[in-house]
Amino acid sequence: MSELAYRTALIVGVGAGLSASLARTFKKAGLSVALAARRGGELAVLAAETGSKAFTCDAAKRAEVATLFTDVEAALGAAPDVVVYNASYRTRGPFVELDPDEVAKSVTVSAFGGFLVAQEAVKRMLPHRHGAILFTGASASVKGYAQSAPFAMGKFALRGLAQSMARELCPQGIHVAHVVIDGGIRSARRPDPSDRPDSTLDPDAIAQTYLDLLRQDRSAWAWEIELRPWVERF
Repeated sequence: MSELAYRTALIVGVGAGLSASLARTFKKAGLSVALAARRGGELAVLAAETGSKAFTCDAAKRAEVATLFTDVEAALGAAPDVVVYNASYRTRGPFVELDPDEVAKSVTVSAFGGFLVAQEAVKRMLPHRHGAILFTGASASVKGYAQSAPFAMGKFALRGLAQSMARELCPQGIHVAHVVIDGGIRSARRPDPSDRPDSTLDPDAIAQTYLDLLRQDRSAWAWEIELRPWVERF
């Protein structure tokens, strides 16, 4: 794999799970990191731990996304050359009982927000013909489960966005990749059962895969990769 050719990373949709592992992994690799979440005040502990800059942003709102990139650029001294979109929203229920407003929110946060963030990123990356945009997908990116239509709608759309962007932008020097997380992510609230070790995805292992994507030589860029525990059915 190539040496890391990136210097600054912005992670959008930060929480205590995968995105926190991404922040730690990127920082350890030498990247300057910016964190963004709708409730930015909740990022103080992670920001202090990783030496990151924290920002408040609703990724579904165009004006806030534009302001986020301006603020990140000012704080880090450069536009982020790595952007990870990790935000999503889901609502569940029998199809005929779904609230249309909740469905719209699921699609808006999961997919339209990804478009807004990616567009601002690409505006800054294209002049340099350099950058990487990574989208976090899910099992629902490729499988529509019963009573989970809104999440599938949003994640299918995000995958389509990533594929279209990759075909357009990879030849212009911007690595676009979509990561399908096909399984549950391990956490303090969701530990592995004692009789099924490693049956959930370790968030640190997922984050390492994102870093590996950034280290890929451009002669062999992946636009999509699926991650699942060894016992996960697919």
